[in-house]
Amino acid sequence: MTENTKNETADFREDYPKFKPEMKYTHKILVPDMLPVHFGIIVNLLKKDGWDIEVLHNSTRAVIDEGLKHVHNDTCFPALCVTGQFIDALKSGKYDVEHTAVMISQSGGGCRASNYIPLIRKALKAEFPKVPVISLNFAGLEKDSGFPMNAKTLFKLAFAIFYGDTIMSLYNQTKPYEVKSGSADEAREKCVKIVGDAFDRGGYRKYKKIIRLMLERFAKVEQRKESKVKVGIVGEIYVKYSPLGNSHLEEFLLSEGCEPVVPALMDFVMYCAVNNVNDAKYYNKKSFATLLFHIVYKYLHRVQVKIIKLTEKYGFEPLHDFEHLRRCADKVINQGVKMGEGWLIPAEMAALAETGTDNIVCAQPFGCLPNHIAGKGTIRTLKAMYEYENIVAIDYDPSATKVNQENRIKLMLATARENLQAAEKEQK
Repeated sequence: MTENTKNETADFREDYPKFKPEMKYTHKILVPDMLPVHFGIIVNLLKKDGWDIEVLHNSTRAVIDEGLKHVHNDTCFPALCVTGQFIDALKSGKYDVEHTAVMISQSGGGCRASNYIPLIRKALKAEFPKVPVISLNFAGLEKDSGFPMNAKTLFKLAFAIFYGDTIMSLYNQTKPYEVKSGSADEAREKCVKIVGDAFDRGGYRKYKKIIRLMLERFAKVEQRKESKVKVGIVGEIYVKYSPLGNSHLEEFLLSEGCEPVVPALMDFVMYCAVNNVNDAKYYNKKSFATLLFHIVYKYLHRVQVKIIKLTEKYGFEPLHDFEHLRRCADKVINQGVKMGEGWLIPAEMAALAETGTDNIVCAQPFGCLPNHIAGKGTIRTLKAMYEYENIVAIDYDPSATKVNQENRIKLMLATARENLQAAEKEQK
């Protein structure tokens, strides 16, 4: 690195606007849309703590075009989407850019997502140089512009994710079968209110009572007794969940008469925790954090198991037990493979096959090499393990058209429907 380059880098680091504690009372914070229900719950609870936060829902082609203008074309597709969503929103005229900040999460793992912050800062510097970027992370990154976290906030976020996962799963299990159109949507809105009220009263940790209320509400949705093709969605965390990143994949599957089966966000949280524990086992990286992550994981898993038992009691298909996911991973790939979503992707595909969801869309974003290796690279092994495994890997990038993506999924669904019909005949 030349002396001039070093000076330019140093100048840029000093130049970017930093989010200061007092800005909590003067700035609106924009966050990209990844999980509408989860993020809605999280934003509402943070608003109660005095933060002015808004989830962005702009998802037109203009968002992708803004991303292409401001991000290097070798950067991964999720980074392009997130950056484009921020720039497009700031250009809309809806926000006072002198009093607006943007926030993005960082996992701290071996993924380009850990480098989104400098990418977004560079993009904003070109047009909105006064807009600070906030990092939401648990790895000690960006200490001068990180979102302030304490134990109470962490607990709230954890339970918000558990509740969001439950609502997402119950909605997907009832929406395709509802007799009265919109009844599943009404149940979802009611459950979001139940969660919001629980946070208002400070009783958000009474998760058994809250989960039971949600199960009872969705159990009231009158459903048709019929078989539908179940389609699992796995892959890189952003395109797996984000309507912008996956071209509204869940909506498309519902329009095709399918039941989407989407793994829990909490699985990724526990995956990150377990990887820190595994570092001591596989790479001899032991520290105080190892013990801390082990304790956190054990607590989260205990809560998850109790939610699974409640869900089964009400006759719904529960989300996967994370320890079962780990055992599924061991059949395919070593848990030391932890770059990006690593071993979690084949683990979810195996677990879906073992619970009757043989048809899977593996969402592969451009520029995510770990995802392609751990996802697409394990499909052949999974198909050899599970006779009826029907997997299609779909590429999501700026040049891929929604029509081509949907046509590839339709080919997979044609096979899925044939398999479903054959299974029904066999049962008769």
